[in-house]
Amino acid sequence: MALRTPLYQAHLDAGARMVEFAGWDMPVQYKGLLEEHAAVREGCGLFDVSHMGEILVTGPRALEALQRLVTNDLSKCKDGQAQYSALCNEQGFVIDDIIVYRFSADRLFVCVNATGREKDFAWMKAHELEGSHFEQQSDAWAQIAVQGPKAAALVDSLCAPHVIDLANYHFRVAVVAGIPDCIAARTGYTGEDGFEIFCAPARAHELWNKLLDAGRSVGAMPCGLGARDSLRLEVAYRLYGNDMDDAHTPLEAGLGWIVKLDKAGGFIGADALRAQKSAGLSRKLVGLKLTGKGIARHGYPVRAQGSSDSVGVVTSGTMSPRLKEPIALAYVPTALAAEGTLVDVEIRGKPVAAVVVKTPFVPPSTKA
Repeated sequence: MALRTPLYQAHLDAGARMVEFAGWDMPVQYKGLLEEHAAVREGCGLFDVSHMGEILVTGPRALEALQRLVTNDLSKCKDGQAQYSALCNEQGFVIDDIIVYRFSADRLFVCVNATGREKDFAWMKAHELEGSHFEQQSDAWAQIAVQGPKAAALVDSLCAPHVIDLANYHFRVAVVAGIPDCIAARTGYTGEDGFEIFCAPARAHELWNKLLDAGRSVGAMPCGLGARDSLRLEVAYRLYGNDMDDAHTPLEAGLGWIVKLDKAGGFIGADALRAQKSAGLSRKLVGLKLTGKGIARHGYPVRAQGSSDSVGVVTSGTMSPRLKEPIALAYVPTALAAEGTLVDVEIRGKPVAAVVVKTPFVPPSTKA
């Protein structure tokens, strides 16, 4: 039986169509993907992301212990700031992509993907240093993402202290809609401005309803996984399990900007990534726009144009609601990764023409 978030009944009450995702019963849509996608791009949408996991790292050596595990450089992350990063194994392959919220050098909060709740924690715990402690807190938090150009003002109107002054990837502990000890983080997965709010699970339904009630005047609506996926793909945000996994490195996935190979002390997987960078990448994740008829989906083969041999694979694909054209991410050989390169995507056994394009497909509108 699939797991349920604290907002499960709220989704049923709102008429959501539920699907199983990463072992959880989650809403895929309410009124429809296109309407929900537009709400986030133009106004405000709410997402239940309580299936995500949380791990607390504490102790006098907390920063040192976590720094050894993540690809980014936490010494550059200030108190009250969040940092996007990744966990890699010794071979440099991605265990998960994560966000680290730094309260202080001895208290760091890590948000992991739903599929990483247990495996990420086990990996971290196995590398715990004396003077550090990794605590599984996934069941202690619910999480609601409020996204869109009108989202920040909506959240701020319910917060004490206010949070509108926070820059992107910063956070503050606040009372939100009368609910104490929430974490309001100016982060998200849609390419739009907004907040992700962590709260106690017992208060999640109350917070959800209060956000929707307060947001009624700006058209705030609940949104499902369908819109979340189309929104993130338009801005080319990677999805773990599709666009990166434990068979690909962050360098191949185009995430070299979160890989700090020269940081003091290094990190697990750094040697393998340094060697890969030195040797040159044999494959890269690229953006595709289909010029022929069809929609590329996860797992579809990619061929050099005119060839019958598969040389790559689509990792994510959809019909872009904003662009009104089919877009995709795909791994291809480096020789085919340059912008403007023509390739074919195999759709139901037939080649469909596509071209390698620059990403993001739609520029993000997050607060600087």
